[in-house]
Amino acid sequence: MGRAAVIVVLAVALGRAANAGEWDLGTDRDAFTPCTHCVAPGTVLLEASHVYIDNLDGPPTNNYPESLFRIGATEWLEWRIGANYGVGSQGTIVTSVEVGEGRLDGTTLYESSVLYGLKAALSDQDGLRPEACFIIEGSTPTYGDVFGTVPVATGVAGWELPSGWRLDTAIRYAYSEGLTDWYSRWTPSAVLRVPLAERLEVHAEWFGSYSAGTSHARSEPYVSPGFHVMLTRNLEMGLRVGWALARDTAPFFSDAGLGWRW
Repeated sequence: MGRAAVIVVLAVALGRAANAGEWDLGTDRDAFTPCTHCVAPGTVLLEASHVYIDNLDGPPTNNYPESLFRIGATEWLEWRIGANYGVGSQGTIVTSVEVGEGRLDGTTLYESSVLYGLKAALSDQDGLRPEACFIIEGSTPTYGDVFGTVPVATGVAGWELPSGWRLDTAIRYAYSEGLTDWYSRWTPSAVLRVPLAERLEVHAEWFGSYSAGTSHARSEPYVSPGFHVMLTRNLEMGLRVGWALARDTAPFFSDAGLGWRW
């Protein structure tokens, strides 16, 4: 039996083995585009990843643990705190943690950072009106070439579609510190999520990072498929990969991680 057939059989088996109910943690790390939901009050959701980026020039970038604790405060509000460590030659715009642009000279960049902020639900879906949320965060380097706190604001809107499909869109703005100056980074994204079984979901995504106000202005669009599988009702594992749509952009990345709720 071929590998593709084995994967299909496992997916169907997982779906049939599941009990009725909701099998979705609503992790933000599952795709570049965040989920529109907040974590339920009194619960904690830990998200973590290992990210590999095959940079166009210089050594590849490795980010870990990409940890994010999402703590439910109310029905419409969650607190967010996380930490990350990165080793590579360039910034890591394919992840949820904003960093500087890197040296861009082929040498190695070492950087650690902490992230903190909140996520607030704004609206529920009503016809064409989307379910929406707003995320405001700060990312402060604790080690590296730059030490300025990066403010990041993200607006997210999503729609439930027929057959359980879902379309989510987002726009992220960050005011980042480069080696010589501060600059603006705009990152729009859109993802289509498709459930294949009760525990298995796949997605297809586009996102792009566009900087302004820096001597190294960059345009970095990506296409990115991925999936996640629910091992239990409170444990998710997933993988997403991506390829550049521009010649001066890191040609490939992968992001393997998990979500654990308690």
